[in-house]
Amino acid sequence: MSGGLLGIEELTRPEIEQILVRAKDFQQGHNQPVRKYDLLRGKMIVNLFFEASTRTRTSFEIAAKRLGADAISITAAGSSVSKGESLVDTLNTLGAMRPDAIVMRHAASGAPHFLARHLPTPIINAGDGTHEHPTQALLDARTILDHRPSLEGLKVAIIGDIAHSRVARSNMYLLSKFGAHVVLCGPPTLLPRELASLTPNVTLTYEMREAIQDADVIMMLRVQLERLHETPFPPGEYFGFYGLRLEHVGMASPDVLVMHPGPINRGRELSSEVADSQRSVILNQVENGVAVRMAVLERVLNQ
Repeated sequence: MSGGLLGIEELTRPEIEQILVRAKDFQQGHNQPVRKYDLLRGKMIVNLFFEASTRTRTSFEIAAKRLGADAISITAAGSSVSKGESLVDTLNTLGAMRPDAIVMRHAASGAPHFLARHLPTPIINAGDGTHEHPTQALLDARTILDHRPSLEGLKVAIIGDIAHSRVARSNMYLLSKFGAHVVLCGPPTLLPRELASLTPNVTLTYEMREAIQDADVIMMLRVQLERLHETPFPPGEYFGFYGLRLEHVGMASPDVLVMHPGPINRGRELSSEVADSQRSVILNQVENGVAVRMAVLERVLNQ
């Protein structure tokens, strides 16, 4: 993991394990005062978001501040990009300001990699197009490990808009490195067959019940309407085929974990009964976002 964090694909299992172990150190216990550190005092982190984000951008800001760093957030709407400035010129301008790291989200797959080739500043990928979202996969793994002793041998069903999901890809890369079995499930139009050849231990199915049967983890995905030229299903019809309901949860492992990277669309991807159930760890994912991003920022900036 040299110079930043561009994706899970290029990380080794030991590198991932080090981040997950360190993130556990940064987890906040309930009813405990928030602990702040001086580990990155004097460092400046720029959050550069060309796509809308609440959870990721905010948790990176909180993570930086808890580590003692200064954090500046720039959105595309509030930057010179909205005036027609090219990505290269924007990045060169930022580079001249000498931040210690840039956290970047962009609609184009590979944009952080492009940036990393042109700037000496470490780049952390906060989501690039339909390619990867590495810190989401790391926080998902941290959340699973908070409830399970290992990822080895788990059946993880990832259900929904697989075609446009950088979350699905990063999770596939991570889980396969740890010996989990991943089942990808979605409508034929949103489930590219070539994904089965990306990593070991991945199978595809269009049948939700097959995916969920005996699953240890069910990871629901948002239908990314903003990336679709036409809606594949009316909302009600989609929920009928691929929405997670209590009857489905009963088919999975008795202690199944229900996850969702957010934002949740209740009644489209899962029912409120499931989202608010004892099996849901969705809010745990949000909490772990800060701890994992603290571990990533510390690792990147202290190399």
